[in-house]
Amino acid sequence: MTPQEYVQLKAFARQDGALLSLVMIGAFACYIIGMTQPLLTFVALMTIAATPFFVASRLRHYRDYGRQGRLSFGLGYAYSILTFFYGGLLLTAATFIYFAYLDNGYLISQFTDILQSPESQQAMKLYGVDKEMNDSLRILSELRPIDYALNVLSSVILSGFFWGLPIALFMRKKQ
Repeated sequence: MTPQEYVQLKAFARQDGALLSLVMIGAFACYIIGMTQPLLTFVALMTIAATPFFVASRLRHYRDYGRQGRLSFGLGYAYSILTFFYGGLLLTAATFIYFAYLDNGYLISQFTDILQSPESQQAMKLYGVDKEMNDSLRILSELRPIDYALNVLSSVILSGFFWGLPIALFMRKKQ
């Protein structure tokens, strides 16, 4: 790979990572709002499930317009990882801002309400996980905004390494 190709790869990945972050931030917002609106939780899950397809479509655009229709597996994999990385950085910033300034304990209170419902109490006792769930909720309430943000960043980067393999495999093309 020449230095010019590397610069082009990073430029496309940064732009597409910014677009990916908008998709992921939308899914995050739908998930938070979906705590009281169940339909939005479904929208959030479908959006999250669609992110690999979104990255694949952006990789096809990079292949067809930036690489003149040629793309090796390695270059496609690097693009996918970088796109998830750049998108994850912006999502991490949004997550930090949300938990530091906007949440004010909303998410934990929603989880508490869910776990205090009679159905949840009965199911937790049936499976013998009531103590573990309460401990998990206590641990979640002690997390700082940066902890949530770093957890999101590591999850997105790991998903980039995972999803990058099939994306690059299916989008490679030689002329």
